[in-house]
Amino acid sequence: MSSYSIALNFEDGVTRFIDCGAHEKVLDAAYRNRINLPMDCSDGVCGTCKCHAESGRYDMGDDYIEDALTQDEADQGLVLTCQMVPQSDCVISVPMPSTACKTGTAKFAAGVADIAAYGDAAYELVLDVPEDAPVFLPGQYVNIGVPGSSEHRSYSFSSAPGDRRMTFLIKQVPGGLMSGWLTGAERGQQLEMTGPLGSFYLRAVQRPLLLLAGGTGLAPFLSMLEVLARQGTDQPVHMIYGVTRDQDLVLVDRLQDYAQRIPAFSFTTCVADPETAHERQGYVTGHMPAQVLHAGNVDVYLCGPPPMVEAVQKHFKAQGLEPASFHYEKFTPNHPSPVHVEAGA
Repeated sequence: MSSYSIALNFEDGVTRFIDCGAHEKVLDAAYRNRINLPMDCSDGVCGTCKCHAESGRYDMGDDYIEDALTQDEADQGLVLTCQMVPQSDCVISVPMPSTACKTGTAKFAAGVADIAAYGDAAYELVLDVPEDAPVFLPGQYVNIGVPGSSEHRSYSFSSAPGDRRMTFLIKQVPGGLMSGWLTGAERGQQLEMTGPLGSFYLRAVQRPLLLLAGGTGLAPFLSMLEVLARQGTDQPVHMIYGVTRDQDLVLVDRLQDYAQRIPAFSFTTCVADPETAHERQGYVTGHMPAQVLHAGNVDVYLCGPPPMVEAVQKHFKAQGLEPASFHYEKFTPNHPSPVHVEAGA
């Protein structure tokens, strides 16, 4: 292979993809792409360019000194980009905002291909992918400008990277700006988009996964599951999908399809409404058996409203459980405020 795709994820959530030659150092490839990663000596001496390799294979050589990168740091996935030569596609976490590296988010426009309404619960927005659309990581989001206004809304991709069309699952909000526009939107209309953004994305699968989705927080998991279906995994993956009302339980057929395509995948659903006709009433924390927690040897991904995030955190604390990693994104219907946290990392 002549080059590899390197995803640089900055601490402000901005992601930039660069091509890195099979024998090229990541720092050099970033500079070639006009991205000024932190550096000082560029000789493996100072440690200024230290980042964290989230996934991928690479060679660090032996031309750096212990003061710049200790063996313990290397064992934890820390790398010196001035010495790192990739041997596969990689995801690298950069401990600086994108602005400090003189780069930023991509801006592009996409046309409406279709809009499907699921009762009064949600819309699925389908957009044609333009040639200049940036690559994204499964789980990330974009800011979408609402036509006729100066405002934008943030939505996670429910489609997988590289798909011919990009899709978004959008909660119907009475009187909501985007909901109102979607009601009368027509095919072909252009939407201005900025992204990809966010540190909530699927990492390399090295242990069991527990996916917790609240309402339209299902969206990023559909992207992740499609990637897992295509690449395969031998780790158990379990999802708990919780909603407020019976009618909010949408796209269950797609989860059933993934259960067929991913042998290790299973899911359960629950509805919080005390008057529900669903077989499982309550919140996700009430339907989380010990076997899906793997005594803490589990990577937890959660996307849902703030009360759900707080309830899961309290549940883990009450159980005395600390997952190997805990990645979450919390949002409100009108103003998503993505937040990413790793516990035990």
